[in-house]
Parts: sequence; C-alpha cells; structure tokens
Amino acid sequence: MYRVKGIAREALEFILEASRSTMPREFAGLLHSSDGVISEILILPGTESSEWMAWIPMYMLPSMPIVGSCHSHPVPNPVPSKEDLEFFSRTGSYHIIAYPPFDERSWRCYDPSGRRRDLMVIEE
Repeated sequence: MYRVKGIAREALEFILEASRSTMPREFAGLLHSSDGVISEILILPGTESSEWMAWIPMYMLPSMPIVGSCHSHPVPNPVPSKEDLEFFSRTGSYHIIAYPPFDERSWRCYDPSGRRRDLMVIEE
C-alpha cells in the first residue's frame, strides 16, 4: 500500500471541474501519487459514464501505482453506493466522491470500506 500525505490543490480542482463539466453524467478517474501526494488523475481510454454510473475499463490500467479513484455523484449526496464500495476494494485506499455544487467543500474521501478519511489539500 502506498502512503499518501494529501492531494495537490491542482489535482482536486481538476476533479471538481471535470465533475462539473460532465453533469448530468458521472465523471470517473484513477488517482496516482508522486512522493506521497496525489498529483495526477488518470482517465483511461474506454471509460464510460451515464447519469447513474461511471465505468472504468481496468484492463486498460497502465503499469503505474494507483492509490485510489475519484468520481462524481450528479446529486448532492457523497455517500458511496454498494457499487462504489465494490470498485473501491479493487483500486487502492483513497477514494474521492465529488458532488454538486463541485466547490472546494463538496467532496469527500473514503477508505475502501466506505469510512470517511481525512485527505489534506496541499499547495504546490
């Protein structure tokens, strides 16, 4: 497991903007960290989304460490669904859900079992 200190503000802003711009469909990506800071959001080819779900083709995963996932909920409800938890269990330890209005306060981070976890925003 990779230890994460936080998420770069620029990476968080990308998640929030991508979530806002894909409305009313869900946005989804994977989180990559360098030196303990989540700094890249990977959008895999073939990723699909609708108003109810997003699907990431894990067979397209590059050979680089993934520390978690990010996706949006088109409604202001950040609670992970059963499907979210199943996905979380396969994709690392840090999972961000963004929700309307997609500002700096409208996101949550969870561990693979769906418990909230703190994730510091780091200025870089």
